[in-house]
Amino acid sequence: MRPSGRTASQLRTVEMEPGYAINAEGSCFVKFGNTHVLCTASVEERVPPFLRNTGKGWVTAEYGMLPRSTNSRMGREAARGKQQGRTVEIQRLIGRSLRAVVDMEGFGERQITVDCDVIQADGGTRTASITGAYVALYQAFQKLVDDGKILEVPMKGQVAAVSCGIYEGQPVLDLDYKEDSNAQADANFVLTTDGRIIEIQGTAEEDPFTEEQFAALFSLAKSGVKELGKKQREALGL
Repeated sequence: MRPSGRTASQLRTVEMEPGYAINAEGSCFVKFGNTHVLCTASVEERVPPFLRNTGKGWVTAEYGMLPRSTNSRMGREAARGKQQGRTVEIQRLIGRSLRAVVDMEGFGERQITVDCDVIQADGGTRTASITGAYVALYQAFQKLVDDGKILEVPMKGQVAAVSCGIYEGQPVLDLDYKEDSNAQADANFVLTTDGRIIEIQGTAEEDPFTEEQFAALFSLAKSGVKELGKKQREALGL
């Protein structure tokens, strides 16, 4: 029995509120159970130096956790003057995941920065961030369309992410903190909603897991991402 009482293939309650931040070109307040993340997308009329005069845009991401998003207070990274390795790794993952489904020539020489700020953490902050970031980014592109700056939303796919793991010997979908901290193995799956792979991060916490167990996790992830994709489209009114 899972601590939450969910079935092995059941997501936590997922909510997405688009347009949450009134000042951002795109935003989404996403909840995976008790994990809550605010994602905002900001458009700038410039690109990094390596893309100047190429006609291509750029999508990047930043990630952070508020001091009391966890059980005990974390010091602000800004106060320490340095980002932790985990923070850098996650924000790079978010950026890669988004760029995989964007036509970089479709929105001109502009940069869109997606900020993912974890307000409350209960496992799966990176997967919630990626899933909400897609909604925020789509909204930012839609605003460019509405403002007459581009002709169409330059998306060539839809991305979402979910965690899976082996808990008490059973493959389960969408780990919360209690499960994640006691899992025999866990993995984060970043997939397109039609089942193509963008990135998979998998680790055995105790004994190595088998190919058959991995296949079971992948199957759960594909079904979970498909369901998340539906919720993304509903949030965007598509």
